[in-house]
Amino acid sequence: MDPQSIVLCTPTPWPYRASMDITPLDEPRVPNALALLTDLGLPAEEAVVLHASNTLTLRLRPADVVARIAPRDRAGDLAVELERAEALQAVGAPVGPPDPRLAPTVHLRGEHAITLWEHLPARDREEMPPAEFADSLAALHTGMRALDLPVPPLADRVGHALDLLRDPERTPALAAAARSLLQETLARLAERAATGGPQQILHGEPHPGNVLDTPSGPRFIDLETFCRGPVEFDLAHAPAEVAAHYPGHDPALLEDCRTLSLAIATTWRFDRQDTFPDGRAIGEAWLTEVRARVEE
Repeated sequence: MDPQSIVLCTPTPWPYRASMDITPLDEPRVPNALALLTDLGLPAEEAVVLHASNTLTLRLRPADVVARIAPRDRAGDLAVELERAEALQAVGAPVGPPDPRLAPTVHLRGEHAITLWEHLPARDREEMPPAEFADSLAALHTGMRALDLPVPPLADRVGHALDLLRDPERTPALAAAARSLLQETLARLAERAATGGPQQILHGEPHPGNVLDTPSGPRFIDLETFCRGPVEFDLAHAPAEVAAHYPGHDPALLEDCRTLSLAIATTWRFDRQDTFPDGRAIGEAWLTEVRARVEE
C-alpha cells in the first residue's frame, strides 16, 4: 500500500468529548483501518480524523466510510452499538446507520476492533433549528420505546461517579466540601430521576456533538451511552432552546436532570486518570456552576 495521508480535522467542540493529536508515526489504528477497507474491496487512500479518544473515529476516503476503532477488548461494546443501530433503524428512528455496502460486524485487526458506518453529508447551515432538534429527539425516544434491549439504569452511571467520589486516591484534587456537595447532589437527584417520570431507554448523551445535521434530517450517533431513565435526562444534554419544542416534558424534572448531568460530568473531570484537555480547570468551573444550581 502506498503511504497514506492523515488529515487532521477539529472535532466538534463539546465539553464531554476529549480529543488528542493523531500522527501517522504514533497511531497504528489509522493504517489498520485503511488496510481493512482495502481488504473488503473498497478504495482507501486517506483518513480524516473526526474524533479522537479511546474510540477513534475516522472518515476513510474515497470510499467515504466512517470507521470507529477501539481496543480489541472493547469489541463487545462495538457489537452492542451495531445491534442498537440496526434495531433503531428497523423502527424508523433517526440514527446514523452502518455502511449499507458492508455486513454490519465487528472486525478484529490485531489489537483493535473496528466497525464501519455510512458517512452522512452535513447540511450547509450554521446550526440546527431547536424545533428540528426536538422533533428528532422525540422521534428517537419513540423508536426506543419500541425496543426490548438490555440497557442499564441511569443509576448505574451515577453509581460510577459516586465510586470515584468515595475514593480520594482517585479524586485527590477535590476538597472535602466539594466532595460532599457532589455526593449529596448525585444521590438526591439520582433518586429524583428514578421516580420523577416514566422510565425508558435513552441515548444517554444526545448533545450536539452526537447529532449529525444531514440533508435527510438529524441523525443521532455514538450509541454506546444508552441508559434507562426519564426523557428529561436526554433533553438536559440538548441546547436549552430545544426544551420549548419537546412535547410533554416536566420542566422541573428537566432542571434537576441538568444539574444531575453536570454533577456527573464534573466528577469525571476530577478523576486523576481523566485526559480531557484542561479538564481540571473545566471541572472547577463546572463545580462552581453545580454549587450555584444547588443553592438556587
